[in-house]
Amino acid sequence: MNTEHWIDGKLESLRKEDLDRRLVMYPVSGGKLNIGDRLYLNFSSNDYLDLSNHPLIIQAATEAAQSYGTGSGASRLLTGTLRIHDELETQLAKFKKYPAALLFGSGYMANAGVIPAIVGRNDVVFADRLAHASILDAIALSRARLHRFRHNDVENLNDLLARYPHGRKLIVTESVFSMNGDLAPLREIAGLAAHHEALLMVDEAHAIGVFGPQGGGLVREWELERSVNLCVGTLSKAMGSYGGFVTCSERMKELLINRSRALIYSTAPPPPALGAAMGALALLAAHPALPTILLNRAALFRGLLERAGLNTLNSQSQIVPVLMGSNAKALDLSRRLRERGILAIAIRPPTIPQGSARLRFSITLAHTEEDLIRAANIVIAEAQSENLT
Repeated sequence: MNTEHWIDGKLESLRKEDLDRRLVMYPVSGGKLNIGDRLYLNFSSNDYLDLSNHPLIIQAATEAAQSYGTGSGASRLLTGTLRIHDELETQLAKFKKYPAALLFGSGYMANAGVIPAIVGRNDVVFADRLAHASILDAIALSRARLHRFRHNDVENLNDLLARYPHGRKLIVTESVFSMNGDLAPLREIAGLAAHHEALLMVDEAHAIGVFGPQGGGLVREWELERSVNLCVGTLSKAMGSYGGFVTCSERMKELLINRSRALIYSTAPPPPALGAAMGALALLAAHPALPTILLNRAALFRGLLERAGLNTLNSQSQIVPVLMGSNAKALDLSRRLRERGILAIAIRPPTIPQGSARLRFSITLAHTEEDLIRAANIVIAEAQSENLT
């Protein structure tokens, strides 16, 4: 009996809707790639500060491997908590201006580990309509009741919160939205959390290393540490490494250590990744202007696109989307840009809502101002052929 006969129909349905996907192998990572005999500008990398191949970061990872080995060998509650885990957690807490920090295997695992540990079937979670898939999956795992408020709509959030005057409530948002590149109104949301006595959790995956003093994020830039109960971050984007973390109070950390299944039942993050992250923190402390340089370059690129009439969806960050609408148009423009030496992968549902397919340009410090001007001119020329301007 063929128990997989149904797969062909599923795959064919995806192809008809221009939603099928393939894994594509690349020779290296980073904002510039040599493929064959051609140099490509890669705008689909999260290596915002161009650190994943930085000699100092590689050296820090190598030294950690030499000191602790390539793996931690156990979960955190067995023998997997090494001195380097404690050292990095201490540094991350200081970096984010919180009393404590707790490491996870990835940013996805941090969200999946935190939310089900603090809310359950009798609680209510309010999440931004565009919150990351890991947040929505974590809420589903928690079995809490979910209400999704309109994107960055504080009035809508307030109305939803008012319906639940009693019981435990959790508000979850990103600070920099990964697909739109816009910023959450964190001050207003924090005010609502205080007024309605709700917990507040902010995912800063795309703000770490980019916004705030020494790249400490928007929560730190706006001094909201006392208002945001849980601040999730990742080491795999601007930090050029891999792993996730949450910063919080000491007693919240104690609760997570005892209740977070993603922490309890996973092998602890490997020492080389932690060493690389510590190297990135040291480099940011020594070069605090890096985030400003990145944001200035992103503003240059975004400004060129907007002046040509392209819709960048209110981007205010290093993430600059170009709205296409249809999946087919996004795929076609991505293909034509690749032919001209620009890698910008089409973003399609279910990652974003139906009818909002786009190209998502991630600006990194590997891209010079000259690179960005040239790339913007190419994007504009190709988009004009699609009648997008």
